[in-house]
Amino acid sequence: MTVVNKTAKANFWGPVTATLDWCEANYQFSRYIAETANTWSNLVTVLLALYGVHQVQKASLPPRYLAGYAGFALVGLGSMIFHATLLYEAQLADELPMIYVATYCCAILFDTTPGFVSNGWTIFLGSTFLLFNFLFTWSYAVYRNPVYHQAIFASIMFTNGLRTAHLLRWSDVSPRIPQAIKTTVAKVFGLGAGLFAFGFFIWNLDNIFCNTITQWKHNIGWPAAFILEGHSWWHVFTATGTYLMLVGNTCKTLCIKDDHSSYELQWLYGLPRLDRQAKVKTA
Repeated sequence: MTVVNKTAKANFWGPVTATLDWCEANYQFSRYIAETANTWSNLVTVLLALYGVHQVQKASLPPRYLAGYAGFALVGLGSMIFHATLLYEAQLADELPMIYVATYCCAILFDTTPGFVSNGWTIFLGSTFLLFNFLFTWSYAVYRNPVYHQAIFASIMFTNGLRTAHLLRWSDVSPRIPQAIKTTVAKVFGLGAGLFAFGFFIWNLDNIFCNTITQWKHNIGWPAAFILEGHSWWHVFTATGTYLMLVGNTCKTLCIKDDHSSYELQWLYGLPRLDRQAKVKTA
């Protein structure tokens, strides 16, 4: 990760105060946006999250799923602000929601009691994850090492993946999910996890080979060089992967906590979506 500033104009947001600065040149095209591609690539996250919100509202799903997609959108907005300003406060607006949303999804995966009425277990889960998020926020304020954040986030995501596999294959609630739905959910979630991991791979290449990639950008010239902005591709792949994992886990948890015949995963324009199925009345 390097700072490459090719403009003599005064930066609107002042000096970089974030603990991270990515390979994209700072304030190259506007004094108001520090990293152009890294900022606008977050629109993919926001749009996919809004599409998820639309599905939840159309299918009249429980509020917990609306909160999940709203958190997903918040991550995208926070990341846009961070890359536009490269301020430390904006960095927290990006990084902290990542932890909060990941732990929220984890809590939902551990709530397998039928129905959506609050009970002692859901209160315990909520309290536990609220305490975890409070402690992490405090510790990250004290220990401002981005690697610490990355390690915690990766651990939570890994836990979510293991929990998903456990619920589908080995848990006591697995029989509540028909085999056909298990297969579909596994494919959707697996594809999402794969895209997320590929985005992480691109993210690392962008960091490790920044100097070489920067030279390639100047050789190619803009706007074609935008295709080499690896961190922007991280946004695209992780946003798509997150959306797929959210859809898959929404379908799975609905089957566990509700009647599986009420919901169906369908594909529209290459993206899965969850629809509520009308009950067929029998005479």
